[in-house]
Amino acid sequence: MKNNKKKPENILSFLAERSLLKQDVFCVSKEMFQSFKGILSVKIEEFKKELDNEKVRLQFVDKSEFEAYAYVGSDILVFSMHSNVFTFPKEHAIWKTSYVEKDADRAYCGVIHIYNFLADSFLYSRQNDYGYLLGRVYINKDKHFFIEGKGSLGIQYRDFVNGELDNKVVDEIINAAIANAAEFDLLSPPYEMMSAISVQQMQEMSSSAQMKTGKRLGFRFNSDSDKII
Repeated sequence: MKNNKKKPENILSFLAERSLLKQDVFCVSKEMFQSFKGILSVKIEEFKKELDNEKVRLQFVDKSEFEAYAYVGSDILVFSMHSNVFTFPKEHAIWKTSYVEKDADRAYCGVIHIYNFLADSFLYSRQNDYGYLLGRVYINKDKHFFIEGKGSLGIQYRDFVNGELDNKVVDEIINAAIANAAEFDLLSPPYEMMSAISVQQMQEMSSSAQMKTGKRLGFRFNSDSDKII
């Protein structure tokens, strides 16, 4: 009977290779996340100078090692890098590309999430408010990337085989995220949904502005297609 057990030295070799790969992907992802932070910070300052209008809220907040906020008008964009490295289910289209077929290590990616919230949700600590995932930026060890996302983010950046992330592309992604957030307005909920309210709900609203609020975006998410060129 065939023995499928790996020898200890083979297990250790595999463990070392996989650990080093994930460290490489993590370092590249963190480097690019720093680019997102730096470009976002500069862009917000440029917007302030160009608009020169205190009524338009513009602020960059370097929240933590893996998180940054950009207040843009009535919106806040949250850029968040996951500390772990991911790969994809075997049925995912990424495995069918010649790029990954030649080197399976290329399918291991770090992830940067881009969320859109209402700025007031953060400013007034409205814990029940919704935010929306605008995009997930997947980055591999060679800085090849693609985005699962809404609007132009999910359409323009799908070429994992040829797409390489650099500061110019990061700037384009940030512009697209800001435009996406600004394009979609807050919609009033149907009257019927708000016509009956309990005393407790009214008290909660009065004390901590707990009415659940969020913008509805007119796109389907991941979703529209999982096709990777």
